Amino acid sequence: MPKDTPRFEGFADASCKFWKQLAKNNDKAWYDAHKAEHKAGWEEPMRALLAELKDKLDASYPDCDLGEPKVFRIHRDVRFSKDKTPYKTSVSGCLYVQSGPSKVTETPAPLYLQIGTQTMAGAGLYMMAPAQLQKYRAAVLDDTKGKELATLVSKLTKAGYTIESGDVLKKVPKGVDPDHPRAELLKRKGLVMMFPAFDTKLIASRDLVKILVDHGKKVAPLVRFLTYAVL
Repeated sequence: MPKDTPRFEGFADASCKFWKQLAKNNDKAWYDAHKAEHKAGWEEPMRALLAELKDKLDASYPDCDLGEPKVFRIHRDVRFSKDKTPYKTSVSGCLYVQSGPSKVTETPAPLYLQIGTQTMAGAGLYMMAPAQLQKYRAAVLDDTKGKELATLVSKLTKAGYTIESGDVLKKVPKGVDPDHPRAELLKRKGLVMMFPAFDTKLIASRDLVKILVDHGKKVAPLVRFLTYAVL
């Protein structure tokens, strides 16, 4: 972790009062009046937390590098949305596997974290690009690799993790046996393991670091699998 990065001591408020107020006053005038509160209480702590998590999870990725942590902007992309409210009601960021010129959103993430009106954390690749999806399906269909992935997913789901994807097909891809033993994995266009819910009181505490590190280590084998499968 860079020497000038402050130590994470928790976010400003475990009840996320700032984000609840923003949800009710989602306009430029209100945000501009509370911008300093957002920066000091949420954005900077997120940056410090991700930097610390990157250091602590690095050993779980011995054969690939983790890129610099990414804190996502608060402004919503409203170009193609009927909802024109300008601001997100959460602070979010991620760690990702460094892979040349690939976009962050197209790279497996060892950790994604969102804190606000909706609080969640997970790891994986939410939506695969077409070329990545082709490689992923080939890996799932491969008897050895496919069984390895199914085992990883099964172990995590039994431990309380849940599967999410950017999109899921109603049927298996064309040419695949509908009764394929890994049909459910083949229907997915992304694969993310969402962490079990944690006590929201931890949001304002350094204890959040340990929780996220523990989960990050448990999902690392699956993220590494995806890294070698799709990149």
